[in-house]
Amino acid sequence: MKNLILALALLLGPTAANAQGVVSSADPRASAAGQQVLRDGGSAADAAMAMMLALTVVEPQSSGIGGGGFLIHHDGKTGLLDTIDGREKAPMAATPQRFLGPDGKPVPFFQAVPGGLSVGVPGNIRLMAMTHAKWGKLPWKALFAPAIKLAEDGYQVTQPMANGIGFVSQFWGKFPDTAKQYLDADGKPLAVGATVKNPRLAKVLRKLAAEGPDAFYTGDNAREIVRVTTGAAQNAGDMTLADLTAYQAKERPAVCGTYRTYRICGMGPPSSGATTVLQILGMVERFDLKKLGKDSPVAWHVIGEAMLLAYADREKYLGDRDFVDVPVAGLIDPAYIRSRSRLISANKSLGKYEAGMPPGARPRTAAVQNEVPSTTHFVAIDRNGDIVTMTSTVEGSFGSQLLANGYVLNNELTDFTMAPEKDGMPVANRVEPGKRPLSSMAPTIVYDASGKPVFTVGAAGGKTIIMQVAKALIAHLDWNESARDAIGEGLIYFNGDTIVLERGTGREALKPALEKLGHKVDIAKLGLKANAAELTSSGWVGAADPRSVGVALAE
Repeated sequence: MKNLILALALLLGPTAANAQGVVSSADPRASAAGQQVLRDGGSAADAAMAMMLALTVVEPQSSGIGGGGFLIHHDGKTGLLDTIDGREKAPMAATPQRFLGPDGKPVPFFQAVPGGLSVGVPGNIRLMAMTHAKWGKLPWKALFAPAIKLAEDGYQVTQPMANGIGFVSQFWGKFPDTAKQYLDADGKPLAVGATVKNPRLAKVLRKLAAEGPDAFYTGDNAREIVRVTTGAAQNAGDMTLADLTAYQAKERPAVCGTYRTYRICGMGPPSSGATTVLQILGMVERFDLKKLGKDSPVAWHVIGEAMLLAYADREKYLGDRDFVDVPVAGLIDPAYIRSRSRLISANKSLGKYEAGMPPGARPRTAAVQNEVPSTTHFVAIDRNGDIVTMTSTVEGSFGSQLLANGYVLNNELTDFTMAPEKDGMPVANRVEPGKRPLSSMAPTIVYDASGKPVFTVGAAGGKTIIMQVAKALIAHLDWNESARDAIGEGLIYFNGDTIVLERGTGREALKPALEKLGHKVDIAKLGLKANAAELTSSGWVGAADPRSVGVALAE
């Protein structure tokens, strides 16, 4: 029966209309897990958590219980909006000098990633526990069943997974446990279609299902995380049992703003998603993008200018709000955004993009932070109208390259700005003990003028996440594109002061016109994937990025 579900999912493609509930994820096996939970009477929260667990098994290069995430929940009956921060935390032994070499300069990024120093205390199981306690309907144990079955019975390697293995297996000479799990008998990367079983992961999932979330953060599993990170052959870490025991997910206030007649809500710090998306939208709002249309070079020029100005503010002001004074209200203040928008000309590029001074901001030093394209997003909507939209990650492909009990441990701490100071001033996103690194994850829900949710979206791909979400919102709300078409639109991004057009999407055609407007332009393949759902006259419709192997399924 399950094989039939998967075959139908692949046949239907990335979009499916729903009579009741709907799910969407970046992998058909995970979507099927969420679908089954909805059919069993589970809530959107239950379905989303079942997908998170299934993705731990089938998409280990991107996310899992060894990582963290951000979740947004809309209650269909009360209209209440909640967000949960399950972002990883630095161990208490971490210092601002964590990623500096003997010369006092930051070590190369890919030198810092492999091993224990990059691993943050995982947050997804605490996030899951809080989500289930607040909104779950099915027993905790039931949510683990699809993931356990996949780990025990085996699953086939997808193209994205094979690509991930091929990209990072060069590091695995010092990580034999990971090599044994994801290389074949000849030491070569597993090929598409190869069957993978993960009995160690199945065992720990069974233990968590039976004993609850504390079984992750204490006891044998916690000791294994500490053993693996502190005993890493490269970049041995300093995580302790106390770090794991102390970890808690945290409820945060949603960050909301308006765009045209809509209310857009997303995740606040330590995510930079909502503030940066809202700034981009606010800066382009005075331009008639609907009239210009999706093929207009001027439209994409304006979007690109807003992007560069918004990201400049991001690099200067965003960080973990528990440690840094982040001027959230000032960053999304309409008057401030209008002042930034006035820097944009429809006829010529600005050329230089510096951070502004939002209301309430203290003097701050801008510093660029690294993020690697990976991560995953998924959406669940149930028959009661509850919505869960969640972005989950282990940061880079296969995270730190370390496995603990069969699951990938994140390299989230390399999302901190490695240089703790710039121009003699501390940077907002420097490493500190117990701090959560800055993120670009941007799970988002859109409400219409009556307050009804009509669209939800999120994406994977490092710092491109923000632009993927902003672009999808513009395409859906201004250009009336379906959820699938909106997330499938080619992206415009940047590399330093160069505009980058996504190869293979038709975006390349903009290059001559953008160059005439004064932009430096490059064309490149971007590692993107998004998932979404939209409210239509026939109910909610899910969508998965046509770039991905993901699918949306109706209940």
